[in-house]
Amino acid sequence: MSRSGHAHGEGASIMRQPKSVWAVAFACVIAFMGIGLVDPILPAISHDLKATPSQVELLFTSYMLVTGVAMLITGWVSSRIGPKRTLLGGLLLIVVFSALAGTAGGVNGVIGFRAGWGLGNALFIATALAVIVGAASGGVAGAIILYEAALGVGIAVGPLLGGLLGGISWRGPFFGVAVLMAIAFVAVITLLPKSPKPTHHTSVIDPIKALRHRGLLTTALTALFYNYGFFTLLAWTPFPLDLSAHQLGLVFFGWGLCLAITSVFVAPRLQARFGTVHTLYAVQGLIAVTLVVMGVWTHSKPTLIVAVIVAGLFLGINNTLITETVMKVSPVERPVASAAYSFVRFIGGAIAPFLAGKLGENISPNLPFYVGAGCVAVGIMVLASGHKFLRAVDEPAAAATDPADAGRLLVAVDATPDSAAVVRHAARVAVERKLAVHLLHVRETEVVGDTAMDLESEADAQSLLASRLADLRAAGATADGEIAGSTGTHPEVARLILDRAARLSAPAIVIGSSSHDGLSALLGGSVVAEVSRHSGRPVLVIDRESDRLDAVG
Repeated sequence: MSRSGHAHGEGASIMRQPKSVWAVAFACVIAFMGIGLVDPILPAISHDLKATPSQVELLFTSYMLVTGVAMLITGWVSSRIGPKRTLLGGLLLIVVFSALAGTAGGVNGVIGFRAGWGLGNALFIATALAVIVGAASGGVAGAIILYEAALGVGIAVGPLLGGLLGGISWRGPFFGVAVLMAIAFVAVITLLPKSPKPTHHTSVIDPIKALRHRGLLTTALTALFYNYGFFTLLAWTPFPLDLSAHQLGLVFFGWGLCLAITSVFVAPRLQARFGTVHTLYAVQGLIAVTLVVMGVWTHSKPTLIVAVIVAGLFLGINNTLITETVMKVSPVERPVASAAYSFVRFIGGAIAPFLAGKLGENISPNLPFYVGAGCVAVGIMVLASGHKFLRAVDEPAAAATDPADAGRLLVAVDATPDSAAVVRHAARVAVERKLAVHLLHVRETEVVGDTAMDLESEADAQSLLASRLADLRAAGATADGEIAGSTGTHPEVARLILDRAARLSAPAIVIGSSSHDGLSALLGGSVVAEVSRHSGRPVLVIDRESDRLDAVG
């Protein structure tokens, strides 16, 4: 999830968003309920429809398989009809197919309608983050925090709502989602302004071609095996637990809550301290151990309950960091990389539920957990096999340009309007001290759960850099500049700035205080604080409130 600062309006309140943003955020909550919603009602569906566990597990398999395959076409669709129509199409499909699932007279009908729900889910989640950011007027950072909140609430509350409505009838959660999504559909189509016509078309085969890159393929295959273990836990555990729908809802509410919390609060701190890849090795090892524990003590309900909830802690960390890894190692556009990665990893999520059901009902209820642990272990080995492609994940990007000489003043700007004030003050300092300037603009990619998007296009970044360099030169300063990419965290942005300062032997760093404040700063740490703590040179901060230059290092 996001920890980074954002492109516009950092000082705005999170609550000052247009109604369209709130409408999409509400729809996001319901959409993210989709996976955990059915967990509490799996045993009830099996009993009432006289279906075997493996048949009922196909509710997950059909949903995940169609979602994964549909990820290959979501970019193609969105780039032709626009994000608003794509999002509304996804919403409409979820309304229709969730309602039909509630009316199904047999398990095959529910399985088929869940597949249609998966198609709608793919179209929705592929565009929701971009839509909510595009509609934001109260600050992009605030809009993304709302998206993150929707993700966390949806994951955590999905099982709780499933248990509550499932306690009345297994059909209840399906009808509940249909009604809530219908409300969201009306709100979005009424309140969300028309999106601009796409200017760049994406090919259906682009995600497949992207998998030729070894780093992306390695990470995607790691996620495939990890997802097998993840969905074994999610889909098979309700059967050996043998609890009521309400009780299962509470157990998986605890799981979802832990997953949401560690995704936001814990993952960035572990990443900053131990590195992305080392943290992935550790948490995936802990997931495998958790599944082994569940296999050994399958008949102990307290053990299974604790293990499910504890697993949520590890799953949240892994989900965030492996998505960031994909974005960093891939040489292709972010949406294409995301589609390719999602296509592969969802295969694991599709296979696991059905195979776990077959193993559990025909051989032993313990065996699915052991197989899940083994698959996660294979994923760790796959990750290790691509170490030479992944070792640069935590290293700052190489400098795009070499400054003509050392000793330049380093000026770091983001895409906020405050960058003009940063450059104005930096130009004055440079002219007074007879220093040349190296301007660094960090172009950020936001990672929220399993979704990633660039907060600024390459063209916009180039335009901003050119404009700010023109401002510096107009003020009499000698200046050059570069654009560097950053994915996901404040420490990474800080590392980029510190790396450039060291390369330049910069006498000082100039940066704006507006970068990465508010809640997002609490989640990952302020860039200004990180830079001033480790720079070993003066850090000059532009206070946007007083329009004053202050030294903090």
